[in-house]
Amino acid sequence: MSIQESIQNPDTAPPPEPETATEPAPPVFRPRRRVLRTVGLIAVAAVLGLVGGTAVGYGIQAEREPTALPPLNQPGLAYPAKPLPKGQEPRPLPAKDDRQAKAQGDLRKLLLPKPAGAKKAEFTDGDGWMPVNDFASQFKGPSEVLGYQLDLGIRRIAVTSWMTDEHTATEIRLIQYRSSDVLGAQDFIEDQQMYMPDEDYAAGEGTALKGSEHGRYYVFPVQRKAGYMDIHEARAYFHRGDIAVEIFVVGTKKISEKDIRSLAERQLGRL
Repeated sequence: MSIQESIQNPDTAPPPEPETATEPAPPVFRPRRRVLRTVGLIAVAAVLGLVGGTAVGYGIQAEREPTALPPLNQPGLAYPAKPLPKGQEPRPLPAKDDRQAKAQGDLRKLLLPKPAGAKKAEFTDGDGWMPVNDFASQFKGPSEVLGYQLDLGIRRIAVTSWMTDEHTATEIRLIQYRSSDVLGAQDFIEDQQMYMPDEDYAAGEGTALKGSEHGRYYVFPVQRKAGYMDIHEARAYFHRGDIAVEIFVVGTKKISEKDIRSLAERQLGRL
Protein backbone atom coordinates (compact mmCIF):
# COMPACT_ATOMS: atom_id res chain seq x y z
CA MET A 1 0.00 0.00 0.00
CA SER A 2 1.34 3.42 -0.88
CA ILE A 3 1.73 6.28 1.57
CA GLN A 4 -1.13 8.16 -0.10
CA GLU A 5 -3.51 5.20 0.07
CA SER A 6 -2.82 4.86 3.79
CA ILE A 7 -4.27 8.30 4.60
CA GLN A 8 -7.07 8.55 1.97
CA ASN A 9 -10.67 7.75 3.05
CA PRO A 10 -14.06 7.60 1.49
CA ASP A 11 -3.10 9.93 -41.99
CA THR A 12 -1.26 10.51 -44.33
CA ALA A 13 -2.00 10.70 -48.15
CA PRO A 14 -0.24 8.27 -50.61
CA PRO A 15 3.00 9.59 -52.12
CA PRO A 16 2.77 11.16 -55.64
CA GLU A 17 3.76 9.00 -58.59
CA PRO A 18 7.22 9.79 -60.05
CA GLU A 19 7.27 11.81 -63.26
CA THR A 20 8.31 9.97 -66.42
CA ALA A 21 11.39 11.47 -68.09
CA THR A 22 10.73 12.46 -71.70
CA GLU A 23 14.29 13.52 -72.61
CA PRO A 24 17.67 11.97 -71.80
CA ALA A 25 19.70 13.61 -69.06
CA PRO A 26 22.29 16.18 -70.27
CA PRO A 27 25.88 14.92 -70.57
CA VAL A 28 27.31 16.14 -67.27
CA PHE A 29 29.78 13.34 -66.67
CA ARG A 30 32.69 14.47 -68.87
CA PRO A 31 33.25 17.88 -67.17
CA ARG A 32 33.12 16.20 -63.72
CA ARG A 33 35.95 13.83 -64.76
CA ARG A 34 38.16 16.78 -65.59
CA VAL A 35 37.41 18.36 -62.22
CA LEU A 36 38.25 15.13 -60.39
CA ARG A 37 41.50 14.81 -62.33
CA THR A 38 42.50 18.37 -61.39
CA VAL A 39 41.61 17.81 -57.73
CA GLY A 40 43.58 14.58 -57.72
CA LEU A 41 46.71 16.25 -59.09
CA ILE A 42 46.50 18.98 -56.45
CA ALA A 43 46.07 16.40 -53.67
CA VAL A 44 49.09 14.37 -54.85
CA ALA A 45 51.23 17.51 -55.02
CA ALA A 46 50.17 18.47 -51.50
CA VAL A 47 51.05 15.04 -50.13
CA LEU A 48 54.45 15.06 -51.85
CA GLY A 49 55.15 18.54 -50.48
CA LEU A 50 54.19 17.44 -46.97
CA VAL A 51 56.40 14.33 -47.11
CA GLY A 52 59.33 16.30 -48.50
CA GLY A 53 58.98 19.04 -45.90
CA THR A 54 58.83 16.50 -43.08
CA ALA A 55 62.00 14.75 -44.32
CA VAL A 56 63.92 18.04 -44.51
CA GLY A 57 62.72 18.98 -41.02
CA TYR A 58 63.95 15.69 -39.56
CA GLY A 59 67.31 16.14 -41.27
CA ILE A 60 67.85 19.64 -39.82
CA GLN A 61 66.82 18.49 -36.34
CA ALA A 62 69.22 15.53 -36.45
CA GLU A 63 72.23 17.83 -37.06
CA ARG A 64 71.49 20.07 -34.05
CA GLU A 65 72.96 19.60 -30.60
CA PRO A 66 70.49 18.11 -28.06
CA THR A 67 68.79 20.67 -25.85
CA ALA A 68 68.43 19.87 -22.15
CA LEU A 69 64.88 19.79 -20.76
CA PRO A 70 63.95 22.30 -18.05
CA PRO A 71 63.91 20.99 -14.47
CA LEU A 72 60.63 19.78 -12.93
CA ASN A 73 58.87 22.29 -10.68
CA GLN A 74 57.80 19.61 -8.18
CA PRO A 75 60.47 18.82 -5.58
CA GLY A 76 61.38 15.25 -4.81
CA LEU A 77 59.14 13.33 -2.44
CA ALA A 78 60.66 12.77 0.99
CA TYR A 79 59.90 9.80 3.22
CA PRO A 80 61.06 9.20 6.80
CA ALA A 81 64.09 6.95 7.04
CA LYS A 82 62.29 4.78 9.60
CA PRO A 83 58.82 4.54 11.15
CA LEU A 84 57.82 6.99 13.87
CA PRO A 85 58.43 5.86 17.44
CA LYS A 86 55.64 3.96 19.16
CA GLY A 87 53.04 6.32 20.53
CA GLN A 88 53.80 9.06 17.98
CA GLU A 89 51.95 7.50 15.05
CA PRO A 90 49.00 9.51 13.71
CA ARG A 91 45.72 8.37 15.23
CA PRO A 92 43.15 6.72 12.97
CA LEU A 93 40.08 8.72 12.08
CA PRO A 94 37.37 8.15 14.72
CA ALA A 95 34.37 6.16 13.49
CA LYS A 96 32.05 9.06 14.32
CA ASP A 97 33.98 11.24 11.80
CA ASP A 98 34.48 8.48 9.21
CA ARG A 99 31.50 8.63 6.84
CA GLN A 100 32.49 5.40 5.14
CA ALA A 101 32.61 3.53 8.45
CA LYS A 102 29.20 4.89 9.41
CA ALA A 103 27.68 3.86 6.09
CA GLN A 104 28.98 0.27 6.37
CA GLY A 105 27.27 -0.35 9.70
CA ASP A 106 23.58 -0.71 10.50
CA LEU A 107 22.02 1.63 7.96
CA ARG A 108 18.87 1.94 10.07
CA LYS A 109 20.83 3.84 12.72
CA LEU A 110 21.36 6.67 10.23
CA LEU A 111 17.62 7.21 9.83
CA LEU A 112 16.06 10.23 11.49
CA PRO A 113 14.39 9.14 14.76
CA LYS A 114 10.62 9.37 15.09
CA PRO A 115 9.45 12.59 16.76
CA ALA A 116 8.01 12.48 20.26
CA GLY A 117 4.36 11.51 20.27
CA ALA A 118 4.43 10.08 16.73
CA LYS A 119 2.37 6.99 16.04
CA LYS A 120 3.50 3.88 14.22
CA ALA A 121 2.66 3.73 10.52
CA GLU A 122 1.24 0.31 9.81
CA PHE A 123 1.80 0.39 6.05
CA THR A 124 5.61 -0.09 6.13
CA ASP A 125 7.93 -2.91 7.23
CA GLY A 126 8.28 -3.04 10.99
CA ASP A 127 11.99 -3.93 11.08
CA GLY A 128 13.12 -0.93 9.06
CA TRP A 129 14.31 -2.85 5.99
CA MET A 130 12.58 -2.67 2.59
CA PRO A 131 13.24 -5.50 0.09
CA VAL A 132 14.46 -4.29 -3.31
CA ASN A 133 11.51 -5.87 -5.13
CA ASP A 134 9.08 -4.05 -2.80
CA PHE A 135 10.94 -0.81 -3.54
CA ALA A 136 10.63 -1.42 -7.31
CA SER A 137 6.92 -2.14 -6.95
CA GLN A 138 6.37 1.48 -5.84
CA PHE A 139 7.03 2.63 -9.43
CA LYS A 140 5.28 2.21 -12.77
CA GLY A 141 6.80 -0.74 -14.63
CA PRO A 142 8.28 -2.56 -11.59
CA SER A 143 10.23 -5.11 -13.65
CA GLU A 144 11.99 -2.38 -15.65
CA VAL A 145 12.69 -0.40 -12.47
CA LEU A 146 14.12 -3.50 -10.80
CA GLY A 147 16.50 -4.08 -13.71
CA TYR A 148 17.49 -0.41 -13.68
CA GLN A 149 18.22 -0.51 -9.95
CA LEU A 150 20.30 -3.67 -10.28
CA ASP A 151 22.33 -1.98 -13.04
CA LEU A 152 22.95 0.94 -10.66
CA GLY A 153 24.25 -1.50 -8.04
CA ILE A 154 21.52 -1.20 -5.42
CA ARG A 155 22.58 -2.85 -2.18
CA ARG A 156 19.99 -2.30 0.58
CA ILE A 157 17.21 0.02 1.69
CA ALA A 158 16.47 1.24 5.21
CA VAL A 159 13.11 2.86 5.89
CA THR A 160 11.28 4.56 8.72
CA SER A 161 7.83 6.11 8.88
CA TRP A 162 5.39 7.63 11.34
CA MET A 163 2.05 9.36 11.68
CA THR A 164 1.99 12.73 13.43
CA ASP A 165 -1.82 12.69 13.45
CA GLU A 166 -4.60 10.61 11.98
CA HIS A 167 -4.12 11.88 8.43
CA THR A 168 -0.46 13.00 8.11
CA ALA A 169 2.25 10.47 7.27
CA THR A 170 6.02 10.77 6.85
CA GLU A 171 8.34 8.21 5.27
CA ILE A 172 12.13 8.35 4.86
CA ARG A 173 14.15 5.91 2.76
CA LEU A 174 17.92 5.46 2.64
CA ILE A 175 18.87 3.61 -0.55
CA GLN A 176 22.47 2.46 -0.54
CA TYR A 177 24.42 1.47 -3.67
CA ARG A 178 27.60 -0.56 -4.13
CA SER A 179 30.88 1.12 -4.99
CA SER A 180 31.60 0.83 -8.71
CA ASP A 181 32.24 2.92 -11.80
CA VAL A 182 28.51 3.82 -11.72
CA LEU A 183 27.39 6.62 -9.39
CA GLY A 184 24.22 4.81 -8.35
CA ALA A 185 22.98 7.18 -5.64
CA GLN A 186 23.56 10.31 -7.71
CA ASP A 187 22.07 8.80 -10.88
CA PHE A 188 18.93 7.68 -9.08
CA ILE A 189 18.35 11.04 -7.36
CA GLU A 190 18.90 13.02 -10.56
CA ASP A 191 16.51 10.65 -12.36
CA GLN A 192 13.79 11.27 -9.76
CA GLN A 193 14.33 15.02 -9.80
CA MET A 194 13.75 15.04 -13.58
CA TYR A 195 10.08 14.18 -12.99
CA MET A 196 9.37 16.86 -10.42
CA PRO A 197 8.70 19.81 -12.80
CA ASP A 198 5.95 17.76 -14.48
CA GLU A 199 2.36 18.83 -13.74
CA ASP A 200 1.61 15.36 -12.36
CA TYR A 201 4.23 15.92 -9.67
CA ALA A 202 5.54 19.11 -8.08
CA ALA A 203 4.96 21.29 -11.18
CA GLY A 204 8.14 23.21 -10.34
CA GLU A 205 11.90 23.05 -9.88
CA GLY A 206 11.72 22.98 -6.09
CA THR A 207 14.25 24.61 -3.76
CA ALA A 208 17.94 23.77 -3.33
CA LEU A 209 18.76 21.98 -0.07
CA LYS A 210 21.49 23.77 1.85
CA GLY A 211 24.53 21.61 2.50
CA SER A 212 23.80 19.24 -0.38
CA GLU A 213 25.33 19.60 -3.85
CA HIS A 214 22.30 18.39 -5.81
CA GLY A 215 19.58 18.06 -3.16
CA ARG A 216 16.19 19.72 -3.57
CA TYR A 217 12.85 19.74 -1.77
CA TYR A 218 9.39 20.23 -3.25
CA VAL A 219 5.90 21.22 -2.10
CA PHE A 220 3.27 19.81 -4.45
CA PRO A 221 0.10 21.62 -5.55
CA VAL A 222 -2.92 20.48 -3.53
CA GLN A 223 -4.87 17.59 -5.05
CA ARG A 224 -8.64 18.04 -4.99
CA LYS A 225 -11.21 15.43 -6.00
CA ALA A 226 -14.96 15.52 -5.46
CA GLY A 227 -16.02 13.30 -2.58
CA TYR A 228 -12.50 13.07 -1.10
CA MET A 229 -10.44 15.10 1.30
CA ASP A 230 -7.75 17.39 -0.11
CA ILE A 231 -4.33 15.81 -0.39
CA HIS A 232 -1.15 17.79 0.36
CA GLU A 233 2.29 16.39 -0.41
CA ALA A 234 5.95 17.38 -0.08
CA ARG A 235 9.12 15.52 -1.01
CA ALA A 236 12.89 15.84 -0.72
CA TYR A 237 15.58 14.12 -2.81
CA PHE A 238 19.31 14.22 -2.13
CA HIS A 239 22.35 11.96 -1.79
CA ARG A 240 25.48 11.76 0.28
CA GLY A 241 28.20 9.42 -0.96
CA ASP A 242 26.66 6.08 -1.93
CA ILE A 243 23.37 6.73 -0.09
CA ALA A 244 20.33 8.22 -1.84
CA VAL A 245 17.61 9.75 0.33
CA GLU A 246 13.89 10.07 -0.36
CA ILE A 247 11.54 11.87 2.05
CA PHE A 248 7.76 11.89 1.61
CA VAL A 249 5.21 13.82 3.64
CA VAL A 250 1.53 13.35 2.75
CA GLY A 251 -1.52 14.61 4.59
CA THR A 252 -4.85 16.37 4.53
CA LYS A 253 -3.38 19.51 6.08
CA LYS A 254 -1.14 22.07 4.37
CA ILE A 255 2.59 21.22 4.40
CA SER A 256 4.91 24.20 4.48
CA GLU A 257 8.36 24.50 2.90
CA LYS A 258 9.78 24.86 6.39
CA ASP A 259 8.39 21.45 7.39
CA ILE A 260 9.96 19.51 4.52
CA ARG A 261 13.20 21.56 4.63
CA SER A 262 13.65 20.85 8.34
CA LEU A 263 13.22 17.11 7.83
CA ALA A 264 15.67 17.08 4.92
CA GLU A 265 18.33 19.13 6.73
CA ARG A 266 18.17 16.98 9.85
CA GLN A 267 18.37 13.73 7.86
CA LEU A 268 21.29 15.10 5.84
CA GLY A 269 23.05 15.97 9.09
CA ARG A 270 22.87 12.34 10.25
CA LEU A 271 24.76 11.22 7.13
